[in-house]
Amino acid sequence: MRPAQGALAECEDAFATSAGLFAAACTELAAPEAAVMTHAQLEELLGARMREVTRQLFQDHLTLRARDEVRRQEVVDAAGVGRSRIERDRHRMLATVFGKVTVVRIAYRGTGVADLHPADAVLNLPDAMHSHGLARLAAIESARGSFADACERINAVTGSGIGHRQVQELAVSAAADIDAFYDALVPAPCTDTTPLILSVDGKGVVIRPEALREDTAKAAAAKGGNVMKTRLASGEKHGRKRMATLGAVYDAEPAPRTVDDIIADPDRHDADHGAASERRQGPRARSKWLCGSVNDTAAQVVGAVFDQAEHRDPGHRRPWVVLVDGARHQIDLIKAEALQRGVDVHIIVDLIHVLEYLWRAAWCLHEAGDASAENWVARHARVLLGGGVQQTAAELEEAAHAAGPRGAQRKGIDEAMNYLTGKAEHLRYDTALERGWPIATGIIEGACRHLVKDRLDITGARWGLSGAEAVLKLRAVRANGDFDAYWAWHEQQEFTRNHQTRYRDQVIPTA
Repeated sequence: MRPAQGALAECEDAFATSAGLFAAACTELAAPEAAVMTHAQLEELLGARMREVTRQLFQDHLTLRARDEVRRQEVVDAAGVGRSRIERDRHRMLATVFGKVTVVRIAYRGTGVADLHPADAVLNLPDAMHSHGLARLAAIESARGSFADACERINAVTGSGIGHRQVQELAVSAAADIDAFYDALVPAPCTDTTPLILSVDGKGVVIRPEALREDTAKAAAAKGGNVMKTRLASGEKHGRKRMATLGAVYDAEPAPRTVDDIIADPDRHDADHGAASERRQGPRARSKWLCGSVNDTAAQVVGAVFDQAEHRDPGHRRPWVVLVDGARHQIDLIKAEALQRGVDVHIIVDLIHVLEYLWRAAWCLHEAGDASAENWVARHARVLLGGGVQQTAAELEEAAHAAGPRGAQRKGIDEAMNYLTGKAEHLRYDTALERGWPIATGIIEGACRHLVKDRLDITGARWGLSGAEAVLKLRAVRANGDFDAYWAWHEQQEFTRNHQTRYRDQVIPTA
C-alpha cells in the first residue's frame, strides 16, 4: 500500500464512527420519507443529525490524540517537584458547543502532589467542564438579555442542555480579565492638542437584599419588611437599589463653534433661519472607552476613569475636559482625584441639564402650553452660552420680580438661580465652544441607557452582585467594540492560569 493510501486508511479508521453517522444521515435523506418533507422539516432533521456528526468528529479527534499521546520524559511542577509515575486513560468530560465529549490523556503522578496533565494544556482545556466556546456564547447572550433567555438561546443553538445557573457562572468567569485587558491595551496616538474627554454618571440597579451596600441595607431594615404577604402595600417596592457607576473616556478633535451653532436666535426673521442647516457640528468621539461597576464605589470608578485618561496622556499634556450632570458628589470626587494626580481638569456641566432648570423657571412665568416659553428659554440659553451666567441669573430674578410670583409659584425660578450661581465655575460654555470642546454628556447618558437600563433594569430583574457586575462589564466591552480582541486575551489568560503556572518556568513539557 502506498503511503498516501495508508494515511487515508488510517484516517478512515480513526473517524469511522463519525463517518458512519454521516452515512446514516445520507441514507435517511435518500429514503422515500424524506422526499415528502418540507424545507423546515429538513432543516430540523439536518440540524439534529449534523450536530451529532460534528460532536462525534470532535470525539474521534480526541480519541486519536489519546491513542497517539507519547509519554513526556520530564514533568516538573512550578515548585520543582517532579512526577515520576503515569496513569494512562485518565478521563474528563468536556461540554462543547456540539455536545459533550470525553477527553482521555496521560496523568503524571507523584506522592502527595496533584496530578498533572500536559495534554490538557495543549488543548487549553478550562478548569471546569464547559468549553471556551460555550463560555463565549454565555458571555454574548448574557450581555444581550436575561440569563433565562441566554440559557434558552444557547440550548437552542447547541443542544448542550446547559442550565440557568451555569450560564450565569460562565458569564461571571468570562468577565474576569476585562480590567487587566484594558490596562494592557495600547491607546491610539493623539496630538497634545486633542482634548481628552472624561465623564461619570450613575444609575440605580435593583439588587437582592444580601447585595445591598451597608448604608442602604440599614435604611431598608429600619423601614421594616412588607406589610402584606401576598402583595405589596401602597408605597412598598419589590427591591432596593444599589448604584451602578459608569465612566467614559474618549478622544475628540477640537471643533470650535458659536452660540448660533447650538441654539438659533429666536428673534431673527424666518428668512434668516436657513443658516441653521449650515450649523457646524460638535467634536466627534473616537477611541471610546466605557466602564461600569455596581461593586466598586463611585470614588473607585472615578479613579478607574482617571487611570484610563493617564494611560492615554501620562504626561498630562493634553487638555482634560470632564463632563458631568452637575451632581455635587461627582464633582467633589473628580476634583479630589485631579488634585491627587496633579492634573488640571476643566469641569463642564452638561448643557441639557442646565436647560431643564431654565424650563422650570419658564413655567413659573408662562401658562402651561404657552409656545412663547420656548423662545424665552432660547434667549436665556444663548446668553448663558455666551458666558453670561451671572447675567442670566440676574435676568431671572428681574423677571420674577416683574411677574410677581411668590412662594411655591416661583420655586422653579429660585432653583434655576441657585443652580446657575452655585455651578457658575463649571458653566463656561463660551470657553468650551471657542476651544472646540463638547458641552453635553451624550456619551455617558447613552451608556447609562445602553449598559444599565436596557439590560439590568428589565422588568422584574433583581440582581446578585456578581451577576450584575459581570453583565455590566461585558456590555461595556461589547459597546467599546473590543469583545473579539478581549476574548482572545481572555483565552490566553486562561491558558496561563490553568496550565502554564502549574509547570516549572511556565513551560509545558513536550514529548
